[in-house]
Amino acid sequence: MRIPRIYHPTPIDSLGSLPLSDDAAGHIGRVLRMKEGQELVLFDGSGFEFPATISEVSKKTVEVTINDKVANSIESPLNLHLGQVVSRGDKMEFTIQKSVELGVNTITPLISERCGVKLDAKRFEKKMQQWQKIAISACEQCGRNSVPVIRPIMSLEQWCAEPSEALKLNLHPRAKYSINTLPEPVEKVRLLIGPEGGLSQTEIEMTEQYQFEETLLGPRVLRTETAALTAITALQVRFGDLG
Repeated sequence: MRIPRIYHPTPIDSLGSLPLSDDAAGHIGRVLRMKEGQELVLFDGSGFEFPATISEVSKKTVEVTINDKVANSIESPLNLHLGQVVSRGDKMEFTIQKSVELGVNTITPLISERCGVKLDAKRFEKKMQQWQKIAISACEQCGRNSVPVIRPIMSLEQWCAEPSEALKLNLHPRAKYSINTLPEPVEKVRLLIGPEGGLSQTEIEMTEQYQFEETLLGPRVLRTETAALTAITALQVRFGDLG
C-alpha cells in the first residue's frame, strides 16, 4: 500500500506528537480507515515533508508522531502563473487539479467579457475555498510539498495590468510564433487562458498594451481546459522539468 501524503494547514515546528486537522483526521479515519502504528507523510507547504506514525485514532481525532523532517523539493525551475478565465461546470476544477500536477505555482481565476460563469461574491468565495482544496489534494497525489496559491478572482484587465518581470503569453490560434520559437532563457511566465468563447477583440488589444505576446500551440482551436494544460506542458518541456 502506498504511504498516504497528508497536508497539514499550520507549520510543523518540531518532531513528536501532533494532532491532525479535522479534514485530515476525517480522511485518515473514515475514508482510509487507517489504524494506530501505520505510517503516513505530512507536508505543510514549506517544501519539507514529515514522515509520521499514527499514535491514536478516535471517531473525531487522529494524533500522529512526527519522526523526521526531510527536504524534498520536486518543484520545476520554471515559475508559472496561470491566469485562467473561469470556465463552466467542472472544467475549472479539472484545470486547477491538472495544472497543479503539471507544476503551476500560482493560479488567478479571471472574469472576462465572454466568461460564462455568473456568481455573486458569496458563491465565488465558496468556489475559492473549493479550488484551494483541489490544489492541496493534487499536491497530496503528485508529491509536491509546496502548495500553489489560488488567488482571489479579479478582472482580466486588473490581472494583465499587474507589474511583472515574467514573460507574458496569450494563446492565439493565428499567432505567428509558437512556444517552441520563444527565445531562451525563460524562468518566469504569466500564461493567459481565455474563456470558452475566446477573448473579444477589445480584450486582445488590451493584452497587447500590457506587453502580452501572442503564441500558438498548433493549427487546431482547443477548448479552454485543453489549451491550458497543453500550453503548461509545452512550457514545462521547453523551459521546465518535463520530458
